[in-house]
Amino acid sequence: MNTDIRSATYSDMTSKVSDYSVDTKTTDGIYYGQEESYWDFSKFTERYGYYHSIPELKSAIQAYATWVLGQGYQCDERTKIQLNLITGWGEDTFMSVLWNMLVIKKVNGDAFAEVITHNGKSIDKGGIIINLKPLSPQRVRIVLNSKGKIIRYEYTDNYKKQTFKPIEIFHISNNRVADEMHGDSIIDSVKWAIDAKNEAMSDWRRISHRATIRVMYVDEDDPIKLNIMKTKYAEAINKGELLLVPGKPGENTFQDLTLPPVEAFLAWIRYLENYFYQALGVPKVILGGVSENTEASAKVAVIVYEPTFTREITELEKDLWSQLKIKIKINKQPSLMDNMYSDEQKNTGQVGFQPNDTQAGVGK
Repeated sequence: MNTDIRSATYSDMTSKVSDYSVDTKTTDGIYYGQEESYWDFSKFTERYGYYHSIPELKSAIQAYATWVLGQGYQCDERTKIQLNLITGWGEDTFMSVLWNMLVIKKVNGDAFAEVITHNGKSIDKGGIIINLKPLSPQRVRIVLNSKGKIIRYEYTDNYKKQTFKPIEIFHISNNRVADEMHGDSIIDSVKWAIDAKNEAMSDWRRISHRATIRVMYVDEDDPIKLNIMKTKYAEAINKGELLLVPGKPGENTFQDLTLPPVEAFLAWIRYLENYFYQALGVPKVILGGVSENTEASAKVAVIVYEPTFTREITELEKDLWSQLKIKIKINKQPSLMDNMYSDEQKNTGQVGFQPNDTQAGVGK
Protein backbone atom coordinates (compact mmCIF):
# COMPACT_ATOMS: atom_id res chain seq x y z
CA MET A 1 0.00 0.00 0.00
CA ASN A 2 1.36 3.42 -0.95
CA THR A 3 0.93 5.80 1.98
CA ASP A 4 3.18 8.58 0.67
CA ILE A 5 1.38 11.94 1.14
CA ARG A 6 2.65 12.98 -2.27
CA SER A 7 0.36 10.40 -3.89
CA ALA A 8 -2.80 11.92 -2.37
CA THR A 9 -5.50 13.14 -4.75
CA TYR A 10 -8.97 14.63 -4.45
CA SER A 11 -12.45 14.00 -5.82
CA ASP A 12 -14.03 15.88 -8.70
CA MET A 13 -17.22 17.02 -6.94
CA THR A 14 -17.40 20.26 -8.93
CA SER A 15 -18.08 18.54 -12.23
CA LYS A 16 -19.88 15.47 -10.84
CA VAL A 17 -22.35 17.17 -8.47
CA SER A 18 -24.23 20.05 -10.05
CA ASP A 19 -25.34 23.12 -8.13
CA TYR A 20 -28.98 24.15 -8.04
CA SER A 21 -29.89 26.40 -10.93
CA VAL A 22 -33.01 27.92 -12.46
CA ASP A 23 -33.80 27.51 -16.14
CA THR A 24 -33.75 30.64 -18.24
CA LYS A 25 -37.05 31.98 -19.55
CA THR A 26 -38.02 34.49 -22.19
CA THR A 27 -41.16 36.59 -22.07
CA ASP A 28 -44.28 35.61 -23.97
CA GLY A 29 -44.09 38.78 -26.04
CA ILE A 30 -45.22 39.48 -29.57
CA TYR A 31 -43.66 37.63 -32.50
CA TYR A 32 -41.50 40.29 -34.09
CA GLY A 33 -41.78 40.43 -37.86
CA GLN A 34 -45.38 39.20 -37.80
CA GLU A 35 -48.33 41.48 -38.43
CA GLU A 36 -50.34 39.84 -35.63
CA SER A 37 -49.49 37.86 -32.51
CA TYR A 38 -51.97 36.04 -30.30
CA TRP A 39 -52.24 34.38 -26.92
CA ASP A 40 -54.50 31.47 -25.90
CA PHE A 41 -54.95 30.35 -22.30
CA SER A 42 -54.16 26.67 -22.78
CA LYS A 43 -53.34 26.13 -19.08
CA PHE A 44 -56.63 27.51 -17.79
CA THR A 45 -58.27 24.11 -17.30
CA GLU A 46 -55.31 22.85 -15.26
CA ARG A 47 -55.23 25.99 -13.10
CA TYR A 48 -59.00 25.92 -12.67
CA GLY A 49 -58.72 22.29 -11.58
CA TYR A 50 -56.26 23.28 -8.85
CA TYR A 51 -58.56 26.11 -7.75
CA HIS A 52 -61.52 23.76 -7.38
CA SER A 53 -59.62 20.83 -5.87
CA ILE A 54 -57.32 22.51 -3.32
CA PRO A 55 -59.42 23.97 -0.48
CA GLU A 56 -56.72 26.24 0.99
CA LEU A 57 -55.98 27.70 -2.45
CA LYS A 58 -59.65 28.33 -3.17
CA SER A 59 -60.20 29.91 0.24
CA ALA A 60 -57.14 32.16 -0.09
CA ILE A 61 -58.09 33.46 -3.53
CA GLN A 62 -61.68 34.06 -2.48
CA ALA A 63 -60.51 35.79 0.70
CA TYR A 64 -58.32 38.10 -1.39
CA ALA A 65 -61.28 39.07 -3.61
CA THR A 66 -63.47 39.60 -0.54
CA TRP A 67 -60.85 41.81 1.11
CA VAL A 68 -60.71 44.00 -1.98
CA LEU A 69 -64.49 44.35 -2.41
CA GLY A 70 -65.93 43.42 0.97
CA GLN A 71 -66.58 47.00 2.11
CA GLY A 72 -68.54 47.99 -0.99
CA TYR A 73 -68.07 51.16 -3.02
CA GLN A 74 -69.24 54.74 -3.37
CA CYS A 75 -70.33 56.60 -6.49
CA ASP A 76 -72.68 59.31 -7.65
CA GLU A 77 -76.40 58.64 -8.02
CA ARG A 78 -76.35 58.43 -11.80
CA THR A 79 -73.56 55.82 -11.75
CA LYS A 80 -75.37 53.85 -9.05
CA ILE A 81 -78.52 53.62 -11.21
CA GLN A 82 -76.42 52.44 -14.17
CA LEU A 83 -74.54 49.81 -12.14
CA ASN A 84 -77.77 48.46 -10.67
CA LEU A 85 -78.72 47.38 -14.22
CA ILE A 86 -75.79 44.94 -14.38
CA THR A 87 -76.94 41.36 -13.80
CA GLY A 88 -74.19 39.30 -15.48
CA TRP A 89 -75.70 35.93 -16.36
CA GLY A 90 -79.06 37.07 -14.97
CA GLU A 91 -78.55 36.54 -11.24
CA ASP A 92 -75.40 38.64 -10.75
CA THR A 93 -74.82 42.12 -9.41
CA PHE A 94 -72.10 44.59 -10.32
CA MET A 95 -70.18 43.53 -7.18
CA SER A 96 -70.49 39.80 -7.83
CA VAL A 97 -69.25 40.28 -11.41
CA LEU A 98 -66.17 42.14 -10.12
CA TRP A 99 -65.60 39.50 -7.41
CA ASN A 100 -65.82 36.78 -10.07
CA MET A 101 -63.28 38.57 -12.24
CA LEU A 102 -60.84 39.14 -9.38
CA VAL A 103 -60.90 35.42 -8.59
CA ILE A 104 -60.28 34.43 -12.23
CA LYS A 105 -57.61 37.13 -12.52
CA LYS A 106 -55.60 35.35 -9.81
CA VAL A 107 -56.37 31.84 -11.06
CA ASN A 108 -55.68 32.46 -14.74
CA GLY A 109 -53.67 35.68 -14.87
CA ASP A 110 -56.36 37.43 -16.93
CA ALA A 111 -60.13 37.81 -16.61
CA PHE A 112 -62.63 38.97 -19.22
CA ALA A 113 -66.21 40.22 -19.40
CA GLU A 114 -68.28 41.14 -22.44
CA VAL A 115 -69.44 44.77 -22.37
CA ILE A 116 -73.09 45.05 -23.38
CA THR A 117 -74.70 48.43 -24.17
CA HIS A 118 -78.40 49.24 -24.41
CA ASN A 119 -78.25 50.60 -27.96
CA GLY A 120 -75.47 48.44 -29.36
CA LYS A 121 -73.14 51.43 -29.66
CA SER A 122 -69.65 51.18 -28.22
CA ILE A 123 -68.78 53.26 -25.17
CA ASP A 124 -66.66 55.69 -27.21
CA LYS A 125 -69.68 56.39 -29.42
CA GLY A 126 -72.18 57.12 -26.68
CA GLY A 127 -73.16 53.59 -25.72
CA ILE A 128 -74.41 53.14 -22.15
CA ILE A 129 -73.36 49.97 -20.35
CA ILE A 130 -76.28 47.86 -19.17
CA ASN A 131 -74.44 44.61 -18.46
CA LEU A 132 -71.07 42.91 -17.96
CA LYS A 133 -71.03 39.19 -18.74
CA PRO A 134 -67.98 37.23 -17.46
CA LEU A 135 -66.34 35.02 -20.08
CA SER A 136 -64.31 31.82 -19.77
CA PRO A 137 -60.61 32.48 -20.47
CA GLN A 138 -60.47 28.98 -21.91
CA ARG A 139 -62.32 30.30 -24.99
CA VAL A 140 -60.65 33.72 -25.27
CA ARG A 141 -57.79 34.63 -27.59
CA ILE A 142 -55.94 37.94 -27.30
CA VAL A 143 -54.73 39.33 -30.63
CA LEU A 144 -52.02 42.00 -30.76
CA ASN A 145 -50.53 43.98 -33.62
CA SER A 146 -46.86 44.22 -34.53
CA LYS A 147 -46.40 47.03 -31.98
CA GLY A 148 -47.70 44.95 -29.10
CA LYS A 149 -51.12 46.58 -28.69
CA ILE A 150 -54.37 44.61 -28.38
CA ILE A 151 -56.41 45.02 -31.57
CA ARG A 152 -59.17 42.47 -30.90
CA TYR A 153 -60.39 39.51 -28.86
CA GLU A 154 -61.67 36.26 -30.32
CA TYR A 155 -64.13 34.10 -28.41
CA THR A 156 -64.73 30.55 -29.63
CA ASP A 157 -67.74 28.63 -28.30
CA ASN A 158 -68.98 25.37 -29.86
CA TYR A 159 -66.69 25.98 -32.85
CA LYS A 160 -68.32 29.36 -33.48
CA LYS A 161 -65.96 32.33 -33.32
CA GLN A 162 -66.99 35.81 -32.25
CA THR A 163 -64.76 38.82 -32.68
CA PHE A 164 -64.74 41.74 -30.23
CA LYS A 165 -63.07 45.13 -30.38
CA PRO A 166 -60.93 46.02 -27.34
CA ILE A 167 -63.58 48.46 -26.15
CA GLU A 168 -66.19 45.65 -26.15
CA ILE A 169 -64.29 43.54 -23.58
CA PHE A 170 -63.49 44.46 -19.98
CA HIS A 171 -60.08 42.91 -19.37
CA ILE A 172 -58.02 42.87 -16.15
CA SER A 173 -54.57 41.32 -15.76
CA ASN A 174 -52.61 40.10 -12.76
CA ASN A 175 -49.07 41.45 -12.38
CA ARG A 176 -48.27 41.65 -16.07
CA VAL A 177 -44.58 42.45 -16.60
CA ALA A 178 -42.25 43.35 -19.48
CA ASP A 179 -43.89 42.77 -22.88
CA GLU A 180 -45.93 39.73 -21.84
CA MET A 181 -49.15 39.17 -23.78
CA HIS A 182 -50.89 37.98 -20.61
CA GLY A 183 -51.02 38.35 -16.84
CA ASP A 184 -49.40 36.04 -14.30
CA SER A 185 -51.35 33.22 -12.66
CA ILE A 186 -50.48 32.83 -8.97
CA ILE A 187 -51.10 29.08 -9.21
CA ASP A 188 -48.02 28.44 -11.35
CA SER A 189 -45.65 29.60 -8.61
CA VAL A 190 -47.29 27.62 -5.79
CA LYS A 191 -48.02 24.42 -7.71
CA TRP A 192 -44.94 22.62 -6.36
CA ALA A 193 -45.84 23.41 -2.74
CA ILE A 194 -49.43 22.26 -3.31
CA ASP A 195 -48.31 18.99 -4.89
CA ALA A 196 -45.72 18.28 -2.18
CA LYS A 197 -48.17 18.95 0.65
CA ASN A 198 -50.91 16.79 -0.81
CA GLU A 199 -48.43 13.99 -1.48
CA ALA A 200 -47.35 14.10 2.17
CA MET A 201 -50.95 14.09 3.39
CA SER A 202 -51.85 11.21 1.07
CA ASP A 203 -48.77 9.25 2.16
CA TRP A 204 -49.65 9.63 5.83
CA ARG A 205 -53.27 8.69 5.27
CA ARG A 206 -52.28 5.60 3.32
CA ILE A 207 -49.68 4.51 5.90
CA SER A 208 -51.94 5.08 8.91
CA HIS A 209 -54.86 3.31 7.23
CA ARG A 210 -52.84 0.24 6.31
CA ALA A 211 -51.21 0.16 9.73
CA THR A 212 -54.60 -0.73 11.24
CA ILE A 213 -54.40 -4.09 9.45
CA ARG A 214 -52.38 -6.95 10.89
CA VAL A 215 -50.41 -9.18 8.55
CA MET A 216 -50.87 -12.91 9.21
CA TYR A 217 -48.44 -15.60 8.09
CA VAL A 218 -50.31 -18.84 7.47
CA ASP A 219 -48.87 -22.35 7.17
CA GLU A 220 -51.27 -23.26 4.40
CA ASP A 221 -50.85 -23.54 0.64
CA ASP A 222 -54.25 -24.92 -0.39
CA PRO A 223 -55.80 -22.16 -2.60
CA ILE A 224 -59.37 -22.99 -1.56
CA LYS A 225 -58.56 -22.90 2.16
CA LEU A 226 -56.53 -19.70 1.71
CA ASN A 227 -59.46 -17.98 -0.02
CA ILE A 228 -61.81 -19.01 2.79
CA MET A 229 -59.34 -17.72 5.37
CA LYS A 230 -58.91 -14.40 3.50
CA THR A 231 -62.67 -13.94 3.33
CA LYS A 232 -63.15 -14.64 7.02
CA TYR A 233 -60.18 -12.44 7.95
CA ALA A 234 -61.57 -9.53 5.90
CA GLU A 235 -65.00 -9.95 7.52
CA ALA A 236 -63.41 -9.93 10.97
CA ILE A 237 -61.53 -6.68 10.23
CA ASN A 238 -64.67 -5.07 8.82
CA LYS A 239 -66.68 -6.00 11.93
CA GLY A 240 -63.87 -5.27 14.37
CA GLU A 241 -63.99 -8.84 15.65
CA LEU A 242 -61.25 -11.25 16.64
CA LEU A 243 -60.56 -13.99 14.11
CA LEU A 244 -59.91 -17.43 15.64
CA VAL A 245 -57.87 -19.71 13.41
CA PRO A 246 -57.62 -23.43 14.21
CA GLY A 247 -54.10 -24.83 14.25
CA LYS A 248 -51.14 -25.61 16.42
CA PRO A 249 -49.32 -22.85 18.33
CA GLY A 250 -46.70 -21.19 16.17
CA GLU A 251 -48.23 -22.22 12.87
CA ASN A 252 -50.11 -18.95 12.37
CA THR A 253 -48.38 -15.74 13.42
CA PHE A 254 -49.30 -12.07 13.24
CA GLN A 255 -47.11 -9.08 12.54
CA ASP A 256 -48.14 -5.53 13.37
CA LEU A 257 -47.16 -2.78 10.94
CA THR A 258 -45.50 0.18 12.65
CA LEU A 259 -46.01 3.82 11.74
CA PRO A 260 -43.21 6.30 11.03
CA PRO A 261 -43.04 9.17 13.57
CA VAL A 262 -46.08 11.36 12.98
CA GLU A 263 -44.14 14.52 13.91
CA ALA A 264 -41.90 14.10 10.88
CA PHE A 265 -44.92 14.23 8.59
CA LEU A 266 -46.59 17.06 10.49
CA ALA A 267 -43.44 19.20 10.50
CA TRP A 268 -43.04 18.77 6.73
CA ILE A 269 -46.72 19.52 6.09
CA ARG A 270 -46.60 22.63 8.32
CA TYR A 271 -43.49 23.85 6.52
CA LEU A 272 -45.14 23.39 3.13
CA GLU A 273 -48.29 25.15 4.32
CA ASN A 274 -46.32 28.19 5.54
CA TYR A 275 -44.29 28.20 2.33
CA PHE A 276 -47.53 28.04 0.32
CA TYR A 277 -48.99 31.17 1.93
CA GLN A 278 -45.70 33.06 1.64
CA ALA A 279 -45.46 32.23 -2.07
CA LEU A 280 -49.14 33.05 -2.57
CA GLY A 281 -48.74 36.46 -0.96
CA VAL A 282 -51.94 36.16 1.10
CA PRO A 283 -51.56 36.05 4.90
CA LYS A 284 -53.17 32.97 6.40
CA VAL A 285 -54.72 35.04 9.17
CA ILE A 286 -57.22 36.77 6.84
CA LEU A 287 -58.84 33.39 6.19
CA GLY A 288 -59.86 33.10 9.84
CA GLY A 289 -58.41 32.26 13.23
CA VAL A 290 -54.89 30.84 13.25
CA SER A 291 -54.00 29.20 16.55
CA GLU A 292 -50.22 29.48 16.20
CA ASN A 293 -50.37 33.27 15.78
CA THR A 294 -50.34 35.66 18.69
CA GLU A 295 -52.73 38.60 18.49
CA ALA A 296 -49.83 40.98 17.82
CA SER A 297 -48.30 38.86 15.05
CA ALA A 298 -51.71 38.42 13.41
CA LYS A 299 -52.20 42.19 13.39
CA VAL A 300 -48.75 42.74 11.92
CA ALA A 301 -49.53 40.23 9.14
CA VAL A 302 -52.70 42.13 8.25
CA ILE A 303 -50.95 45.52 8.37
CA VAL A 304 -48.18 44.27 6.08
CA TYR A 305 -50.86 43.03 3.65
CA GLU A 306 -52.65 46.40 3.53
CA PRO A 307 -50.52 47.90 0.70
CA THR A 308 -51.16 44.81 -1.42
CA PHE A 309 -54.94 44.97 -1.42
CA THR A 310 -54.80 48.78 -1.55
CA ARG A 311 -52.88 48.46 -4.80
CA GLU A 312 -55.48 45.96 -6.06
CA ILE A 313 -58.26 48.44 -5.24
CA THR A 314 -56.47 51.29 -7.02
CA GLU A 315 -55.82 49.19 -10.12
CA LEU A 316 -59.43 48.01 -10.31
CA GLU A 317 -60.76 51.58 -9.96
CA LYS A 318 -58.46 52.76 -12.74
CA ASP A 319 -59.34 49.79 -14.99
CA LEU A 320 -63.06 50.53 -14.57
CA TRP A 321 -62.52 54.18 -15.47
CA SER A 322 -60.05 53.76 -18.35
CA GLN A 323 -61.94 50.91 -20.03
CA LEU A 324 -65.59 51.48 -19.09
CA LYS A 325 -65.74 55.12 -17.96
CA ILE A 326 -67.23 53.92 -14.68
CA LYS A 327 -66.03 56.02 -11.77
CA ILE A 328 -66.39 54.48 -8.30
CA LYS A 329 -64.50 54.65 -5.02
CA ILE A 330 -64.01 51.22 -3.46
CA ASN A 331 -64.07 51.32 0.32
CA LYS A 332 -60.96 49.92 1.98
CA GLN A 333 -60.90 47.53 4.89
CA PRO A 334 -60.40 49.33 8.22
CA SER A 335 -56.70 49.72 8.97
CA LEU A 336 -55.32 48.11 12.12
CA MET A 337 -52.57 50.70 12.52
CA ASP A 338 -54.57 52.82 14.98
CA ASN A 339 -55.52 49.71 16.94
CA MET A 340 -51.87 48.59 17.03
CA TYR A 341 -50.73 52.00 18.23
CA SER A 342 -53.36 51.94 21.00
CA ASP A 343 -52.17 48.51 22.12
CA GLU A 344 -48.59 49.76 22.27
CA GLN A 345 -49.56 52.56 24.58
CA LYS A 346 -51.32 50.12 26.92
CA ASN A 347 -48.58 47.49 26.86
CA THR A 348 -45.09 48.83 27.41
CA GLY A 349 -43.64 45.45 26.45
CA GLN A 350 -45.22 45.63 23.00
CA VAL A 351 -43.31 48.37 21.23
CA GLY A 352 -41.96 49.24 17.82
CA PHE A 353 -45.21 49.10 15.84
CA GLN A 354 -45.72 52.86 15.73
CA PRO A 355 -43.13 55.55 16.55
CA ASN A 356 -43.92 57.50 19.71
CA ASP A 357 -43.95 61.29 19.81
CA THR A 358 -40.88 62.60 21.56
CA GLN A 359 -39.69 65.97 22.71
CA ALA A 360 -36.04 66.91 22.72
CA GLY A 361 -34.66 67.41 26.18
CA VAL A 362 -37.40 65.57 28.05
CA GLY A 363 -35.95 63.78 31.08
CA LYS A 364 -32.78 65.84 31.16
